[in-house]
Amino acid sequence: MGETIDLTASDGHTLSAYLARPGEPSKGGVVVVQEIFGVNRHIREVCDWFADAGYTALAPALFDRTQPGFESGYSEEEVAKARTFIQNPDFDAFMRDTEAAKNWLGEHGPVAVVGYCLGGSVAFAAATRWHGLAAAVGYYGGMIVKMADATPLCPTMLHFGETDHTIPMADVEEIKVKRPDVEIHVYAAGHGFNCDHRPSFDADAARVAGERTLAFLEEHMGRYEV
Repeated sequence: MGETIDLTASDGHTLSAYLARPGEPSKGGVVVVQEIFGVNRHIREVCDWFADAGYTALAPALFDRTQPGFESGYSEEEVAKARTFIQNPDFDAFMRDTEAAKNWLGEHGPVAVVGYCLGGSVAFAAATRWHGLAAAVGYYGGMIVKMADATPLCPTMLHFGETDHTIPMADVEEIKVKRPDVEIHVYAAGHGFNCDHRPSFDADAARVAGERTLAFLEEHMGRYEV
């Protein structure tokens, strides 16, 4: 369904991105922000899923600055390799590359940012930093708790797993206290529950979170004026 295109960030860096278009007039754009595993098969399938729901979906390759074309599976060895990309992360670079995708999609209608794992944190940061987003959705973003004092500038939804070994429920409760303006859902699942390529995949949690995400986008993007 999709294709690979090039984007240019505000600092002149060129990066690749996976683009999936709907088979009908687009309801708007969704920036799909990757996990630490690159724009891999799972993220491409997520883009295709959003396209099937009527959105133009674009996933920027955030690790192109370090290793162009990187993508990974989920074996222990691959996870260890993927983690090296965030040992000393240039988060501002992630934001510039995500913004390049947002700007490209902005030519086609309202834009939302939806991110997973690393991307969940990027999505929340985008909500608090950028004016003009229609909505933001973050799945199990581990850095969100450190940003929770910042107020989102657009409607924001977050998804967490209650048995997530990387995000303590104490962090989720702190986010809830600091951000009563954010819609937060917790599932009986672990980290990465949305990815059906991972052992932690939880079909029920993924289905419900997906339904909530699409309803949230439909509500807020449908009334957003470009």
